[in-house]
Amino acid sequence: MKKLLTMLLCMCALGAHAQDPNFYIFLCFGQSNMEGAARPEAQDLKSPGPRFLWMPAVDYPATDKLPARKMGEWTEAIPPLCRPNTGLTPADWFGRTLVASLPENIKIGVIHVAIGGIDIKGFLPDSISAYIKKAPGWMKGMLEAYNNNPYERLVTLAKKAQKDGVIKGILMHQGETNTGDPKWAGMVKQVYDNLCSDLKLKPEDVNLYAGNIVQAGGKGVCIGCKKQIDELPLTLHTSQVISSDDCTNGPDRLHFDAAGYRELGCRYGEAVARFLGYEPKRPHIDMPKRIEVPADAVTAETAIPGNEFPKVDKERRAYFRIQAPQARKVVVDICSKKYDMQPDGKGGFMAVTDPLPVGFHYYFMNIDGVNFIDPASETFFGCNRESGGIEIPEGPEGDYYRPQQGIAHGQVRSIYYHSPNSKFGEWRHALVYTPAEYELAKNAKKRYPVLYLQHGMGEGETSWAIQGKMQHIMDNAIASGEAVPMIVVMESGDIKQPFGGGNNQAGRSEYGATFYPVLLNDLIPYIDANFRTKSDRENRAMAGLSWGGHQTFDVVLQNLDKFAWLGTFSGAIFGLDVKTAYNGVFANADEFNKKIHYMYMNWGSDDFIKSGDIVKQLRELGIKVDSSESAGTGHEFLTWRRGLHEFIPHLFK
Repeated sequence: MKKLLTMLLCMCALGAHAQDPNFYIFLCFGQSNMEGAARPEAQDLKSPGPRFLWMPAVDYPATDKLPARKMGEWTEAIPPLCRPNTGLTPADWFGRTLVASLPENIKIGVIHVAIGGIDIKGFLPDSISAYIKKAPGWMKGMLEAYNNNPYERLVTLAKKAQKDGVIKGILMHQGETNTGDPKWAGMVKQVYDNLCSDLKLKPEDVNLYAGNIVQAGGKGVCIGCKKQIDELPLTLHTSQVISSDDCTNGPDRLHFDAAGYRELGCRYGEAVARFLGYEPKRPHIDMPKRIEVPADAVTAETAIPGNEFPKVDKERRAYFRIQAPQARKVVVDICSKKYDMQPDGKGGFMAVTDPLPVGFHYYFMNIDGVNFIDPASETFFGCNRESGGIEIPEGPEGDYYRPQQGIAHGQVRSIYYHSPNSKFGEWRHALVYTPAEYELAKNAKKRYPVLYLQHGMGEGETSWAIQGKMQHIMDNAIASGEAVPMIVVMESGDIKQPFGGGNNQAGRSEYGATFYPVLLNDLIPYIDANFRTKSDRENRAMAGLSWGGHQTFDVVLQNLDKFAWLGTFSGAIFGLDVKTAYNGVFANADEFNKKIHYMYMNWGSDDFIKSGDIVKQLRELGIKVDSSESAGTGHEFLTWRRGLHEFIPHLFK
């Protein structure tokens, strides 16, 4: 009797934990795009219900919206599914897609282990110990969350989950870290084979689904990885590649945005549904609402006359519209952020941005993966090519760079000059500003000082005049008596082309250095011969923005016999040892201060290039240098307009 009772109790215990053949479990592993890099939005945080479950791979503390969740215990799958403080992943909408596609008696469960930046070796038991020893510091905390063995954590939880359901597939998103590694596919196969062996899975029943990388219209940071992922089935025949074509991405061109994760997740789910013999059905995804343009929105001053768009409202949001009846996907890319343009059902697309910083911004549109210039925008040379641009207006504080009535206006002349020293052809183009009084008969014999003004990397000789509004700044400052009348010369500086690498520490430049002999031996002599200039060093200045500031340092500090005034605006000056740079030009402060009558440096408070440290070091040596920080601006023309406006009143006085 006692023996029978014991048997019955065991049978009841087994029955209480009987495996449910209608509980389909999927293992998810990989690096940052499986970990999730996009912030979940409202629709992602709605519980999908009890049919989509998740077994956390780490403990989750309680939040103001959710209770604590324990590692190894099934719970409804609400993001983040990887670890606390991670983001939306493909697994989120993978599970929702299967819930929509499979019969109601089938539940879906996921187990999720991923680490941003991890090499595939991090999931190989024989390699993980050596890998951890060399792992970068920022990864160590993520590894420790899985007890320094992400593979073991995945297998341990999978074995526990097999008591409840049946493993039906393995989802992977990994490869970016192994871009170009010829052994990658073989190592993926090892991980897959290990999982099948350790979990006693039949490969013919359990596919590996490998998501492809961010493409970003062919400009994805790891685009070289796409081919090796596409070819994974040649090595692992039970693998299937999940396309990432047209999946949208964040500004880093490495991670998907929330919409991209949703789309990729749905594609994972559709592939699994088909393999299981079901017709895929997509879950409902909220689409953006129709864009309403407020009555206060006005056409941007940078729009081609006759166009209604782009527009800017009082909150500094920009509105874009384009007709593209055959387009599938249209995106506007501005200020390092991309906005999906919404179809209006009539062949048109519209987008509205977040509030934008005041000032000038380049932007592009993209139709089905191809970048182009908005046909409604004036064009501006920047980003190494012609581009669209939009001005987000300042208030009256910006009047110093706007044309004003009631004052005399100078001219901006287009000149071509012969340059035997040029690497890029003997005939070159420059723009020359002459002050309004230059044309007056009474000044026919008057001579003027000259400022050589350089633009930044990827821009051109027209950039200061058009984007920078240089001539209006000069006209207004001269008319008010702030600045003396002067000639301003703007040249391409051989930095229109993309950055070429090489040694570009201050004084040892390769990028743009081909311009230096042109400036000194051809351009300056041409300007002195063809314009009424004061041709001595006392009446010659040079200034530049960004890489033009780098060029200014290189030229002026090595040619103090030719220049006496110097300015930089967000100057791209790197590797500068102020005590030894330029043959020790700063070492004798008294001598330097006598030769350079005024030195000025500015940058934006939000700039990624700042000169504050250089200014501090120079002042510690006794160098007289004036400086300012432009409040609320970054590496952009509003910073540089402000810098020019503050610089010119000090010249030639």
